[in-house]
This record gives sequence, structure tokens and C-alpha cells, in this order.
Amino acid sequence: MKPYYQDKSCTIYCGNNQEILPQIAPFDLVVTSPPYDNLRDYQGYSWNYKITAKQLYEKAKDGGVVVWIVGDQTIDGSETGSSFRQALYFKEYGFNLHDTMIWIKDGGGAVGSNKCYTQNFEYMFVFSKGKIKTTNLIYDKNNASFGKDKSGVGRRSVTGAHKIEKRKPSAKFSRRNNYWYVPPQRGEHPAVFPDRLAGDHIVSWSNKENIILDPFMGSGTTLKAAKDLGRKAIGIEIEEKYCEISARRLEQESLFNV
Repeated sequence: MKPYYQDKSCTIYCGNNQEILPQIAPFDLVVTSPPYDNLRDYQGYSWNYKITAKQLYEKAKDGGVVVWIVGDQTIDGSETGSSFRQALYFKEYGFNLHDTMIWIKDGGGAVGSNKCYTQNFEYMFVFSKGKIKTTNLIYDKNNASFGKDKSGVGRRSVTGAHKIEKRKPSAKFSRRNNYWYVPPQRGEHPAVFPDRLAGDHIVSWSNKENIILDPFMGSGTTLKAAKDLGRKAIGIEIEEKYCEISARRLEQESLFNV
């Protein structure tokens, strides 16, 4: 199996991921957005999510994570529910559903019916193989109670009485919510996701030198973010023109100040 591109930290394979996945090294983290429904033109390529789920489970290290970013199309007045079917199958096959996160894409083109509220989000299912191994949660949400003494506030005994106890002053920042506001990003692919989105997931669920995989690589956002954050990365893409775009991106300056 010959790589399309390779440097010290990243490897790109051009071909069908269901043929390539069994041959790659075990991974620590997947960050990917597979083709879903008919929201974009994917040059006639199709895939089987059940096969992909099985292959990812077999290749994941114990405690490894899969971040699966998906949405649904509305057809004849009904959402397809493809995202839920996929999530439930991942669980059925053995993955834990660690978190159901939401990517809020304010500023992007809305999808769905004109008879429902504006739909501008995608699901980010965070699966783990067994107990999750790595969590580096991001603390960047301003804490309204920063510096305040909250001793005796908000805690009650089983009888309902307030428990008077000393509590530390609140920190300046608390961990962020599991819904992320990240503006869409344009690129040389019909369904690119933002550098920041990939980067924040990579920081959250992996450490430096870990192996990051994107089996639906597209234009290489996950690989580029992984490389710039000090991880190793493997990308698989069936369309050669996107492999070429990804290889070019990997040669560009770093996206992050690390």
C-alpha cells in the first residue's frame, strides 16, 4: 500500500477507505465528517457506514475516540434521521457514546424546510472504545461568579437544609459547553469544516505524538490541524484531486500558535 503523500508526521492514502483501513496502524483519535444523504455532490461515490463503524472499532486503540460530524437532509417534509441511525449502530457495535455535541454554524447556508425553524447545526457524536483515555477539556467560558466567595451557596443536605461549608472562589474560566459556535469556512471542497473545529477536537481528545485519523479526508483539514498541533496523522480520500489539495495544505504555514 503506497502512500500518495508522506512527510515526518502525516501520511495520505488515495483510495477506498474500506480497503485501506484494515492495513493502517491503530489510531488514538478520529475527527471526520463523512458524506451524508445528498446534501453535497460527492462525484457518485458511496459508502457503507456499518462497514466503516466496524473497521474503526477494530482499529481504535483501547480508550480511543471517534468524533463523527454529521447532519440530516430534509426530504418530502421529513428529516432522514441518518445521523441517529449511524450513532445507534456505533453503540450497537461496541462504542460508548461519550458525548452528543452540537456544531452551531451561524453564518452558513441553512438547510431544511421553509416551514420549520432555521436549521444551522450538525451533530458531533463523540464515541470511545471502552473508557475514554484522554481528555484535555478546554476552559475558555467566562465564569460569571469569578472571584466570588460561594461558601454555603447552592449545596443542601439530604434534609434540604443548607450545608455551610467553605468553597474556593470560582476560577476565571470554566469548561465550555458541548455546543460550539464555529463559523463555516470556505475551501476547495464542497463540505469543508473549519480548522478551529478540527483543532479543538484534537486538543480535547488527544496528546502530542498521538495518531489522528480522518478516513474521509476531503481537503485535509484534520490532517493539517493535527500536524500543526504536534500529532501524527493519517488521511484517506478516494478522490485524487482532494489528495492533491491536502498535500499542498500540509506544506503551508502552521494554523495555530503552539
